[in-house]
Amino acid sequence: MFDGVRKRIESEIQRRHWLDHLVRAAGRYQRQRGDYYAAGITYFTVLALFPLLMVGFAVAGFVLSRDPELLTKIQDEIIKNVPGAAGEQLNQLIHEAVESRTSVGVIGLLTGAYAGLGWIANLRAALTEQWEQRFEPRNWVLTKLSDLLALIGLFLAIGVSIGLTVLASSGLISALLRKLDIAENGWITLGLTLVSLALAILANWAVLTYIIARMPRHPVTLRSAAKAAFVAAIIFEAFKQLASLILKSVTNGPAGVAFGPIIGLMVFSYITARIILFATAWAATATENEVPEDIPAPAPAIIEPRVMGPGLSASAGAALFGAGAFAGALVSAFRKR
Repeated sequence: MFDGVRKRIESEIQRRHWLDHLVRAAGRYQRQRGDYYAAGITYFTVLALFPLLMVGFAVAGFVLSRDPELLTKIQDEIIKNVPGAAGEQLNQLIHEAVESRTSVGVIGLLTGAYAGLGWIANLRAALTEQWEQRFEPRNWVLTKLSDLLALIGLFLAIGVSIGLTVLASSGLISALLRKLDIAENGWITLGLTLVSLALAILANWAVLTYIIARMPRHPVTLRSAAKAAFVAAIIFEAFKQLASLILKSVTNGPAGVAFGPIIGLMVFSYITARIILFATAWAATATENEVPEDIPAPAPAIIEPRVMGPGLSASAGAALFGAGAFAGALVSAFRKR
């Protein structure tokens, strides 16, 4: 019974190309430790968050130190809206940001560079594993320089994505329509929503294509990467919309306000990493990227004579030899007659 079910499933997989591709991609993802690398990417993402906050803290300190009036207004607003000890602590925090802006900024940049290089190295290693590429360790300085260039390229790709996302924002398009004196109605609102989603997917597609094709240690062709990135972009956009709804509902309570953002960041980073790595596995297992396995030549054949049975004794051999000689002599005499 189970053999019949198994054979039927195998036949269905072989009949449907997309299902066969899905099974091969899932096998590649699991075999190349996709979940393990996704967890590592999540760790370095959370680790890089704190240096970025320190840099933002320092930038705010520099801005406020050059604008005393703005600093006074912020402090007055804090006193009005956050009374008691909490307001005093916030004002003290702002004062410390202004006083220690240089040291905090330097420490934040150094730790941010360390965390960023660790993050990009882990991401590139994960993508390289999914492509099953062989990477020979090189000079440490050259490796880190390559990671730095890859990180800069990724930031540029993300910048393009952010630009497309800004264009996709319904508020910007609505403002443009108001400026053109075009009244919104149901059809226009629906069209704006579809345009926003299309531009958001296009932005995701650009970034994911760059990540899948150019972030591995050895760049690959764009064709397979673009196909996989397009499907991943749609899935990522759906996940992003769902995550925003869940995060809004979770952060309503006190516990959600305290722990919701960091937990949400971890879950969002982990799921995003899994989407990227599975899309890479999908691209790597495409038909045009299949590499025939090297089948080793069989070992040379060795021919050895084998004697079956107990064999002949010396006396039996001599008797047979004599009988043969006697028979030969008789045949010769007969032919002479």
